Amino acid sequence: MKNRIAGLGLAVIAAFAFSGMAFGQAVPSQFVITGKTAEQIDDFNEINLATAQRVVESCERLVTAHGGGEHSLIVLDHDGNRVYMDRMDGQGYLNIITPEMKARTALITRAPSKIIQNLVERNPGMEPYEVQLGLYPVAGGLPIIINHQLIGAAAGGGYRPNPPVWDDEICVHKALVEVFGPSIPPLLEDVKPEPIANRGTLPVPHFSIPNPPQSTLPSEFVVTGAGAARVFNGDQISLAAAKKIALGCRTWAASHGKTMTAYVLNRAGEMVHMERMDGQGSIPIRTALLKAQTALRLREPTSIEGTRLLNTRRGIPRNLSPNMFNFYLGSGGIPIVVDGQMIGALGVSGVEGGQDEQCAIAGLKAAFGELATVPVYGQP
Repeated sequence: MKNRIAGLGLAVIAAFAFSGMAFGQAVPSQFVITGKTAEQIDDFNEINLATAQRVVESCERLVTAHGGGEHSLIVLDHDGNRVYMDRMDGQGYLNIITPEMKARTALITRAPSKIIQNLVERNPGMEPYEVQLGLYPVAGGLPIIINHQLIGAAAGGGYRPNPPVWDDEICVHKALVEVFGPSIPPLLEDVKPEPIANRGTLPVPHFSIPNPPQSTLPSEFVVTGAGAARVFNGDQISLAAAKKIALGCRTWAASHGKTMTAYVLNRAGEMVHMERMDGQGSIPIRTALLKAQTALRLREPTSIEGTRLLNTRRGIPRNLSPNMFNFYLGSGGIPIVVDGQMIGALGVSGVEGGQDEQCAIAGLKAAFGELATVPVYGQP
């Protein structure tokens, strides 16, 4: 029985991926990295930053118009590298991490993550096997296949399911159709699980506060209102501020003929926003996150301890010490301190010429002006 179910899952995946089989055609240039940048990475089918941003922001606009603001969204390229990510205000930990799990499931299977969800609904005993394979059996992740070419995957999480009216998958699908057109396949139907006796009748406790926490910082910098009440934090960096930081860094990099990868984290170390400019490889995508995480824990720029380490006259054992704490001390990680209040952390990598920190500083100044605390060399 187990093999029959697994075979059925593979058959459904294959039917989705290869329906209307035809020879692959070139992906329209507006959706992927092209020209010399594509030549540098030997890849002309990698989703570009502009397209990934359009997908995410389209879903955000749609869910806001639908009366909600409860999505976290991510786009991966076909190698599984993050390209663009947003956490809408008020999202908690699980809502932030599960979209990437859904997107990776869609990427691995080249099919909606709902296929794995339906497989588990048909046979709950299959769930541990799917999880062991790195698959997340929850709807919300969709592959991005254009002209029979896989260029990435997109996923959402955090919205209270209300199909067929609205849920994570519906939002992502509508966004993909809006960006790529009607060639995006229609959504699959849900498999209805068999009812289980005595389930669904337990009382659910409430855990909320009557008034949202307040911050001393301007409201455009931090999560406010119902979003702040959901996370019990009035000093959590807002999505709008995080995107402004990244845009400032991106603008600085582009004006200097360079590219970058940037992560913005909140004070809990959760991703708020991420973007990777075209042509960035997997190493800066990973190190930018490590820098942000290190700056958050150290509560100082990564360049401070990194420079101290370079200046030390002690031997190799001292140089190995960052590995004990999982610190990444390349410059480019800066805690986001605004008017003396730390609200998150920024990590930047991939800027040619070792100018990650300069790019990060430009982003912080673009978002917060003179209220931002930035590294100062020499006498302050």
